[in-house]
Amino acid sequence: MAAELLEKNRLEGRARNTLKKKAWLIEMANENLGDLSVESITPSELLAVLKKQEAAGNFETASRLRTTIGEVFRYAIASGLTSNDPTQPLKGALVRKRVQSRAAITDPKRLGELLVAIDTYGGYRVVALGLKLLALLHVRPGELRLATWPEFDLEAATWAIPAERMKMRQPHVAPLPRQAVSILKELQEIGHPKAMVLPSQRLRIKPLSENTFNQALRKMGFSKEEMTAHGFRATFSTLANESGKWNPDTIERALAHVDGNEVRRAYARGAYWNERVKMAQWWADTLVTCPPQNPSP
Repeated sequence: MAAELLEKNRLEGRARNTLKKKAWLIEMANENLGDLSVESITPSELLAVLKKQEAAGNFETASRLRTTIGEVFRYAIASGLTSNDPTQPLKGALVRKRVQSRAAITDPKRLGELLVAIDTYGGYRVVALGLKLLALLHVRPGELRLATWPEFDLEAATWAIPAERMKMRQPHVAPLPRQAVSILKELQEIGHPKAMVLPSQRLRIKPLSENTFNQALRKMGFSKEEMTAHGFRATFSTLANESGKWNPDTIERALAHVDGNEVRRAYARGAYWNERVKMAQWWADTLVTCPPQNPSP
């Protein structure tokens, strides 16, 4: 059942990294459950498997393992092989580790210092331009890092991110402010139409590595406790909300936070577009004027 579910996910176009993680979790579950029939497995047997991970301090892994096992059982129910999901009684049985938000700068002065540091970054130019785009567009690092040129329409000033690269597997269109279009045109000049938008320095057909942005932030003097590549999203969200200029739903749409209601989501896709375009340019202009004009000593 687990193997069939994994193959189904592959045919659905799930991201390779997602499939890899799920396969790892399934292999972990199979060590104790693989030889048992789905209809015979009990909640206590599952809990024993999950508690092994907790005992090793792997609280997040235990939670994800339970979720994945639950997916297998729901698939087995749909296939008519069982009528019971033994993961359901385990809700609340596992240790819930407090989730820590990714570090983000929300003080305008310190944000200005960060932007100056990016402007004066002496490393690979593509990395600096990528960080600028992260600040401007507040997308997830992986969504930007793996971007390709066909996704962009610089004339219409839009970026269409495909569903398979989005966290919630829903396509997302982002308006591009003037500053972002200018950066993308510079990337076109130093790159190649068939290369990645943010190509690796060694091999242009490959993207920047996963840790590149965070490593650059560390070189600039910003610790992991102060700022992360993902933190640009929280920076935008905090300052946009604090400005009082924008509908909170518009901000959520800009962050590609998916509404659970299908009808509401379909409506929101178009309803907030004009305001999102205005907000995107406001945010870019805000970053340009963000104090200070010179980095602190």
